[in-house]
This record gives sequence, C-alpha cells and structure tokens, in this order.
Amino acid sequence: MMSKHFDYIIVGAGSAGCVLAHRLTEDPNVRVLLLEAGPRDWNPFIHMPAGLSKLINFKSVNWNYNTEPEPALNNRRLYWPRGKVLGGSSSINAMCFSRGHRTDYDDWSALGNPGWSFQEVLPYFKRSQDQSRGADDLHGVGGPLSVEDLSYTNPLSDVFIQAAEQAGFARNKDFNGPAQRGFGFYQVTQRNGRRCSTAQGYLKPVRHRPNLQVLTHALTYQVLLEGHRASGIRFRHHGRMKVAHAEREVILSAGAINSPHLLMLSGIGPAEMLKKQGIDVVLDQPSVGQNLQDHLDICTLTRCSQPITYDQLNELKVGLNYFLHRKGEGTSNIAEAGGFLVSGRGREDRPDIQMHFVPALLDDHGRNRLPGDGYTLHACSLRPESRGHLAIRSADPRAPIAIHANYLSAAGDLEMMLDCVRLSREILAQPAFRPFRAHEIMPGDHLNERNALIDFIRTKAETVYHPVGTCRMGSDDQAVVDSELRVNGIEGLRVVDASIMPTLVGGNTNAPTIMIAEKASDLIRGQTSANRT
Repeated sequence: MMSKHFDYIIVGAGSAGCVLAHRLTEDPNVRVLLLEAGPRDWNPFIHMPAGLSKLINFKSVNWNYNTEPEPALNNRRLYWPRGKVLGGSSSINAMCFSRGHRTDYDDWSALGNPGWSFQEVLPYFKRSQDQSRGADDLHGVGGPLSVEDLSYTNPLSDVFIQAAEQAGFARNKDFNGPAQRGFGFYQVTQRNGRRCSTAQGYLKPVRHRPNLQVLTHALTYQVLLEGHRASGIRFRHHGRMKVAHAEREVILSAGAINSPHLLMLSGIGPAEMLKKQGIDVVLDQPSVGQNLQDHLDICTLTRCSQPITYDQLNELKVGLNYFLHRKGEGTSNIAEAGGFLVSGRGREDRPDIQMHFVPALLDDHGRNRLPGDGYTLHACSLRPESRGHLAIRSADPRAPIAIHANYLSAAGDLEMMLDCVRLSREILAQPAFRPFRAHEIMPGDHLNERNALIDFIRTKAETVYHPVGTCRMGSDDQAVVDSELRVNGIEGLRVVDASIMPTLVGGNTNAPTIMIAEKASDLIRGQTSANRT
C-alpha cells in the first residue's frame, strides 16, 4: 500500500526527475515519491539506439504534442514529440551529448542568477558523467550517466566531416572540450551499445531503495496549496484519484510544457487566462508559460548514388546482430556526426549554428518515408530571438496546453535560417561527397532565389526538440523561480527541468537539463558544492 506522506514529491520521472530521485534518496531518512504519467521503459526500441527511428510514432511513450498554427511557417502545426515514459525525453532522443557553450552559463549568471556561471555549473556536469575517455578538467568519470564514443558509424558520416574540412571548417574531436567550434562525431549517452537514459543511469540502480516509491501511469492533476505553501499533489493512478502529501517540498520536473501547465492548473499563472478557464487564482504570475524558446531546424536532403545509407537496411539482420552481439548499425544514434559554426551574424567567440548529419533521408521527423537512398543535413540557429508562450485552454489536466512557439517572429531568425541552408549546401557540395552525390532533393537544385528559399523554410522547417524557458529563472519580479529554483511567491515548491533556463543553450539540451537537476539536488539539501565527500 502506498504511503500518503513523503518528504519530497517529484512530478515527472524524466531527464531531471530521475536525477533528483537518485540524489535525494542518498539520505536514507528522506522519503521520496516519484511520479511518471507514462509507462516503464520496457520497449526494446528505447534501449536499442537505432530504435529511436521507431519511437517517433509510439504514442505510448510520447506526449505527441503539436503547436498551434505557426503564422511564419505557413500556419502549419508543428509536431513536438516529448518523452512520456521513465527517462522522459532521454529515453527517446538521439543521445547526442552536448553541454553547450561556456558563455551560455555566464550569460545566465549575468542575468541575475548567482551560482550558474560556467565554472560554477561545470562540477555538476562532471559529477553526472562516466566519460569513457577518462577524467580531465572538463570531464568526469564514475557518474551515473555513461558518455561514450559511437561504436559504429556509417562511412558517409566520415565523408561529411571531410567535406566540412574541405569547406574550411576545423575538425573537432570533442565538442565539450576547450573549444566547441568545428566538426566531428558526437559522443552519445550510451553504455556498451545501449541507450543510457536517466531511467537507466540514475533510477534503475536505486529503484529498490526503501525510501523511494516510483509510480508509473500516474498523471498529476494539481499541486495542493495551503495558502501560499505547497502541501502535496492530487493525481490519477490507474483510473483512481489519489492524494499524496509532501512535508518538505513538491518538485515539478515535468518539462518545459507540463511544468508550467501544472502551475496554471494549480492557480499559479496569468490571472485572466486562468479565470477564463474557471481556475481559482492563487498567485497572479504572468510569466508562467512565457519566454518559450526552441531551436528551429531546416534539413537539406541529397539523393545518394550508392546504396550505403541507412535507408534500405535489412531490419531483421540489424536487429539480430544487435540483440545477439550488441554490434553494428543497431548501436548507431543515426545522427552520428555534426558540427558547430559561426555564421558571422552573432558573436565571433561562440558558434550560432549547429548541424547534425544523418546518413538517411529524413523528412517530417522520419514520418514521411522517401524512396531510395540519401543523406540529410540538419542545421539549426542556436540562439533565436523569437519568443513564444503557452496558453491553458481547459481546467481539465488531460487537455493539452496550447503551444504558440512563434517561430521566426523576430526578423533576424529568418536570416539565420537562410544562413543554415547556405552553409549546409556549401558543405554538401565539397569534393568528398562527389562519389556519393546524385542530386539535391530538398530544397532542390533549381531553388536558389531568396524568396524561393524563404518559402522552402516556411514550408519545411521543424523543431529539433529543444523547448525551454517557460518557468524562467531570475532575480527580477517577473521571474517564475529564483536562482535556487524555488517558485517565487509559493513556499515548498520548486521547478527543476529545462523550463527554468532563462535563455537557450548553444547545443542539445539533455545534458544541461541533467546538470540542472544535479545542482538542484544540492540546493535542496543545502549543499554548496558538487565535490562533496
């Protein structure tokens, strides 16, 4: 029988929640309840890295969000897959381990968030890692999150890196090393050829601690408040409504969409918006759900003249080789190589474009299977100026919140996307690709005029899965949480996930989210250093 009283209740067993459950239960005297709306991570495609191509359509492990019609993208509703399973999005992502640029965190600190500069967060990145290359000033070993080099890569991924060098860009063996700029292979969150999600790295080893209770298929409806103090939660578990009480804190780690949604359902948010849905206002906080940021991505697709891509693989053969020997294409994260470069529009000391190379044809998140063989180059603008927001449209927690990403609402963001297309084409046109290049599929060899390329971007640009910022951290009156991630105006309530980022980092967001949770665990326990004994 489930206890109804805990010290801490963590809502969301994703990239941040599993970290918190691991760290907080290190104290045997602390009782923790961890809630996940989705199932256990039983699906074999979660653990087989190349299985990520199958997960995009698995509704059982995916919230399957869609934006509202995007005005600057031909009023398209963009698909936003987010993990709904133990491990959250770390169980369905492409496993690229990227910390971002050191100045990203110095910017957070300069915005009024003491303790969040790069030198102050670096120990938490290191503490999280078990780096296969060994420890140094920028990398750690012995942590729960395994970070490894890919054990298998497609020959075209190396061709891509050669082409980038021919285009004048440096080769970089470590995007998380002294310099981010350059092209190379991504390191991945894998352990011995298996995905190392936070569910596997952090939660599985401590799952049977007597002071930890984990509930799956548990949808949180509301944070319970006594005045302006969080006292527990109300949730539905296997069809029954239940209540759990938190003697110390309720911690929302439900992600950049669901954490602000839960705050609104609990009466914390823009007052007029909540009143329209019949929600009693506890705290008028207009910034909840605002400041939404995401990396918009544009793909350049090329027909390959040789059948060496991942498009025509014998899936049975790949699966057998993987499950019997843990080898071959099944260990690939598909987005094997990439790079970070400077467009010339931003600061010269840090990249503002990121690329992911895929040795397969990828259209509409892989949901539109194109015939034949080809390769795809993703390119995204790392620091968009556009800001979106979330809008609650029902008091029913089961009704998804409205996502207004507001892509390309800032004029400079469109120029950056044009640079993404131009630089992608420049690399793909290099001599290294000559033996493999047939013709460009998208945008198409015939599309070169500016207006035509703009139309291509408006028709084809998609998210690269990095939404953040909707519970912004800061020291100003409008910040949702303070620098210790406590919800301003409410006692006993924190938010710990990507929603607290004041600005997007220059890279993939999973490793930074794990770092945020590592640091938050010390803040919650009153620790001041990741290097505690």
